[in-house]
Amino acid sequence: MAPVPHFRNALPMQSMLLEYRVEQVLGAGGFGITYRARDTNLDKDVAIKEYLPGELAMRTPDGKVVAQATGHEAGYQWGLERFLLEARTLAKFSHPHIVRVLRYFEANATAYMVMDYEKGDPLKTVLQLDPQPPEEKLKALVAPLLEGLSAVHATGFLHRDIKPDNIFIRADGTPVLIDFGAARQALGGETKSLTSILTPGYAPLEQYSGEGKQGPWTDLYAMGGVLYRAVVDKNPPDAVSRIRGDTLGAGLAAARGKYSEPIQRAIEWTLHLDEKKRPQSVEQWKPAVLAERRTSAPAQRSMEQRIERRTVRPVVIEKPGRGRWPLVVVIVLLAVAAGGLWKRHNTVRLDAESASVAESARASTLSEEQAQRLRRETEIDFKSADANRDGFLSPDEVRGRFPVIAREFQRVDKDGDGRLSPQEFFQARRIMLERRLGKQSN
Repeated sequence: MAPVPHFRNALPMQSMLLEYRVEQVLGAGGFGITYRARDTNLDKDVAIKEYLPGELAMRTPDGKVVAQATGHEAGYQWGLERFLLEARTLAKFSHPHIVRVLRYFEANATAYMVMDYEKGDPLKTVLQLDPQPPEEKLKALVAPLLEGLSAVHATGFLHRDIKPDNIFIRADGTPVLIDFGAARQALGGETKSLTSILTPGYAPLEQYSGEGKQGPWTDLYAMGGVLYRAVVDKNPPDAVSRIRGDTLGAGLAAARGKYSEPIQRAIEWTLHLDEKKRPQSVEQWKPAVLAERRTSAPAQRSMEQRIERRTVRPVVIEKPGRGRWPLVVVIVLLAVAAGGLWKRHNTVRLDAESASVAESARASTLSEEQAQRLRRETEIDFKSADANRDGFLSPDEVRGRFPVIAREFQRVDKDGDGRLSPQEFFQARRIMLERRLGKQSN
């Protein structure tokens, strides 16, 4: 039988906290200890978190928690108040993907948070057993977590310690975000050393400094780190080491082919070292990370070529009693015409299209729904191609992804600044779509 691990300062097993009987230590961190306990009134298991910051406090023989030294008393009390505030805030949530706080109370000169006890495994264990899961499975995992995280951020709170250990996968496969032990009202600018808890690889630079400005972008960095861990099958490099030499791109490059470019771009975006260049909210990042998997590059090129190709169909006219020479003449003339069209293909296509946008719109006007759908798709494609996040597309960023636009880059670039703005990119895509719809209606 494996030895039972010993946790310093933990309550004795079978001890009572009100009607709860402590039965097992689930884990211990910088801010407290989490137990599995039995609710003797309702006869069910619960999880109880005890506020006990190991660097500031200790347990006395009579079970009470006290500051280790007089100089730590103020910090201990400040943290206790934040713990209770956090418990009151989380108790208001009723979200299926945020751990539910049933109640909280004070005892032993400290505080306790009673939560649902979830059966399942942490994502860390799941990824060890099933490395690099399919992309659609990852999206199904992250979508509900982002919904829960958005609800937390709306109250002014941050999780601040998102990592595979703190994402729990229930027995039915649904995820739940647990262990808000690092959550604080950081959006209000409260910064003290006690709040500086971090996990290398999942913590951005602003968490390494008490003066760092933290916000939703801080939690999104950590969520991007979770996706990096799943996609690359190893923990992301820590933020400090990335300053000296960033290996993030190389790690993601190794996963190309298995995961689409949009999701890799979304991961890179939220793992930007500069917090100003990250998505600033869940709502801003969600469309990028949950974008539909795009057609592969060869298939995309084939599709665009089909849209733009001028198809010349020979017309065969046969009359009874006539020879075959008229047919031969028709075929030869059509071949010559096709050759002429091919030579002019690269010089007149988008010129003519750009000059007659209004005419094309009259021939095949997009409905409001089509225009909105095209704009959404274009925005997603633009962001996924904008590798340096400068808000423009360079020739290199367009090449390979949008071959038709790449060939006509100079004509699409209306202001001639050597890059495509979102509006220029949208207009080019709109022209292509209107031409396709016009052909279908003819």
